[in-house]
Amino acid sequence: MSPSADISLPIYLESVLALSNDAIAIVNTEGVVLYWNEQAEKIYSISQHDILGQTISEFFQQEDLMVLRILKNPYPVSAVYHRPRPDTHVLINASPLYDKKHQLIGAISVEQNISQIVKLNDELTETSSLLDELKHQVNQQHPKGPFAEIKGRSSGIKDAIQTAAKVAPTQASILITGESGVGKELFARAIHASSTRKDNPFIPINCGAIPAALFESELFGYESGAFTGAAKEGKRGKLEMADGGTLFLDEVGELPMDMQVKLLRVLQEQEFYRVGGTSLKKVNVRIITATNRDLAQFVKEKRFREDLYYRLNVVSLKIPPLRERAEDLPELIELFLQEFSHKYEKPHLSLPHQIYQRFLHYDWPGNIRQLRNMVERYVVLEEADLEQLPITSPPIPDLTIPSSSPSNLKGEKSQLEKERIMEALQVTYGNKSAAAKRLGISRANLYQKLKAYQIKWNSE
Repeated sequence: MSPSADISLPIYLESVLALSNDAIAIVNTEGVVLYWNEQAEKIYSISQHDILGQTISEFFQQEDLMVLRILKNPYPVSAVYHRPRPDTHVLINASPLYDKKHQLIGAISVEQNISQIVKLNDELTETSSLLDELKHQVNQQHPKGPFAEIKGRSSGIKDAIQTAAKVAPTQASILITGESGVGKELFARAIHASSTRKDNPFIPINCGAIPAALFESELFGYESGAFTGAAKEGKRGKLEMADGGTLFLDEVGELPMDMQVKLLRVLQEQEFYRVGGTSLKKVNVRIITATNRDLAQFVKEKRFREDLYYRLNVVSLKIPPLRERAEDLPELIELFLQEFSHKYEKPHLSLPHQIYQRFLHYDWPGNIRQLRNMVERYVVLEEADLEQLPITSPPIPDLTIPSSSPSNLKGEKSQLEKERIMEALQVTYGNKSAAAKRLGISRANLYQKLKAYQIKWNSE
């Protein structure tokens, strides 16, 4: 059956519309359906046979139909969130149709089904809230506190933890910077869990993952009747969900410009309007943001508001990349080996010497996320993807010490110290920073002892 009624379309145009992944409908000025493609049949479970030639309001609530609104107010709309049925969410483009005499003859709507995206987003929000609650319960029983989850003893990571712990009890806005994969959200969660807001929600939003058309309703929520398909009772946004707690905006550099203005008002006034609302909503929210972009450069390029940048950047927390904290690698590798050996119910594995050396001397552009994935791959397959690592590995040092026969207490002490140094270097596969950390001395002190005890490093 032809998908058109009282409407004549060229066969090639009709074929194109039929193949579209979007639901396409055309109505005349009385709201009678003239065109209804196969994708519209699938989304709404209404066949062409049943709906063509019928008034569209017989199949939908009239207030839920954007195409009828277009007939009353003939102006096109683009990428508008629309909910024609309780279980169907779409992004709609709609436009009035005119004849050659510029007389209104109908309207067309093109709807992209985003129901699955909305469902997954809601499930993610619920899961995140449950995870936060479980983490909070664990943290209450954890004697070392939330920052104990952040592993590493390098000076860079210790400085970052010290700064984060110092600012956590305050209400200051924090901008966390660092490359992708360094653990910015881990720091944000630890800051929240160490703050006075720890008993209230931690709500994360990835600004780069939400379509611009949905961002305002996602952040601020909407009132009943705010737009076609809006829930009768309205919906809380992430700001209201975070009331009393912390709102974490990841990838804040991707925030649309119009939303930057509205976020600035929230920071300044702690109040906002829901979409379609007329009454102010008051909230008490701490905002933590994170980015792997150069926001200062974005400000110069007019891609990020300067006033918002300074409001967000009250305290700046830089997380060092993994290549700048190489002495933490042995601890992190061992941690991930234990985690995945337990997860996949395998005997505890250790990295072969050659792979360990390659790991220790690799720059890790993907940082801890990349390291974790590489270790997981090794545990699962018992092999590493060495193509991601340097082609040649550095030589493995041959550690030797001159023989000695101590005959007194002082000599025994020196001999014991030499052995401890050699043991530390062997355990860390020649990584001097890691060896110094293991011995509890500075790297400069280690070098002095290597020279004093004439510990040789002979590369094969």
